[in-house]
This record gives sequence, C-alpha cells and structure tokens, in this order.
Amino acid sequence: MARDLAGIVFDKDGTLFDFRRSWGRWTEDVLQSLASHGDHEAMAQAIGFLPHTGDFLADSPVIAGTPAEIAETLLPLLPGWQIDTLEAHLNRLAIAAEMEPVTPLAPFLTGLRARGLRLGLATNDTEAPARAHLARHGLTDLFDLIAGCDSGFGAKPGPGMLMAFAAHAGLPAGRIAMVGDSRHDLAAGRAAGMVTVGVLTGIAGADDLRELADVVLADITHLPAWLDAV
Repeated sequence: MARDLAGIVFDKDGTLFDFRRSWGRWTEDVLQSLASHGDHEAMAQAIGFLPHTGDFLADSPVIAGTPAEIAETLLPLLPGWQIDTLEAHLNRLAIAAEMEPVTPLAPFLTGLRARGLRLGLATNDTEAPARAHLARHGLTDLFDLIAGCDSGFGAKPGPGMLMAFAAHAGLPAGRIAMVGDSRHDLAAGRAAGMVTVGVLTGIAGADDLRELADVVLADITHLPAWLDAV
C-alpha cells in the first residue's frame, strides 16, 4: 500500500500542530475577548471547551469544524453580534494564534519531499490563518497545494480539497495518503479514495479513528518508518 504512494495530504491542526497546546490557548483568548458580551462559562460549554484543563470534549466544533460552524454555535450567546462579524473576529484571532509543532516540521517535510512525494494541506481552518501558521514556521513553499474551508473546494468530511490536490499534483487518488487526527479527516480521505492514516496528536483516540483508518500512528514522525516498512 504505502510503497506506491506518490503524495500525502496533511490536515493541519492536531496533525502538524499539537491540538491541545495550540488551540486551547486560542479558545481561551476567544472566550476572554467575548467575555464582556456573553457568559464565559456558557460559551465554553457550548463549544465543548474545559477552561480549567485546556481540554476539549470529543464533539467540540473547535476540533474539526469550520470557523463559520464555531461562530454559529456561539452566536445565540452573543446578543447584538452578527454572524459575519463574529466569524471575522474568530479568524483575526486565529491568524495571530501560536501553533505548537508536533515535531520540527521543516526538516520533516523536506525529508518527505526528498522521497519524491508531493505534499498538500487540507484544513477546515480558513486559508488565511492556515497560510499564516505555515509561514511563521517557514513551511509554505513545502506544499504543492494549501486549501482551507473557504478556498472553493468545500470542507471536510467532503472530499473536495483532497480531490483538488490530486488534480493539482496530477496523481490518482489511490496513490495519495490523507493524514489526519479526526474522523472528518479520515472520512474525507475515504470519500476521495485515498489511503487513510490516523494520528493521535488531536483529541480523538485510536478507537475513534480505527474504523476509518488504514493505519493509526502515534504522530507524523512515524510516517517515514511506515513508508519504509509497508
């Protein structure tokens, strides 16, 4: 299976960047920024965030949802706010969010490219924050395609972003792996006809991912050994 791969599409949050350490801080910043407009505890509960631990419930829209979905969840608790204004506010804070890499990403991704692999990014974040996060770590030029939920290909679990990468790279979907930490990622990979690789640097556990994954790895650093072994 893996020896025939010619491309890899990565999710961003929970895959390249540790989810709890990166997005726990962002979520707290969001709640603090809105505290004068709505009840902090009620908003945290609505989006499945546990402020005292910085953790998330498994069904939190922050995990795999789009900024629009997070805004829609918070909007009933914020009298006077409009959905477009709230979504723009979330995106501004997301652009400034500090991401914590799972591993030094530039050498890791450069090593994959040295194997002849084409690389893509497919995130349910919007494209501007995604590009800002990648640029801050010097990663932008290592990807052949960077797609967010607003890039015109739809959001995961739909396969649009993945099919866009396959077309851009000129590769059949069956020779591409989708690597992600959520069921949304893996469902998108399955829908696109790709090999699916789950990683455990998000909120989901192995049992959550195994049904949709061809393999579950602890994190992306295990990908090279998996590529060599299969």
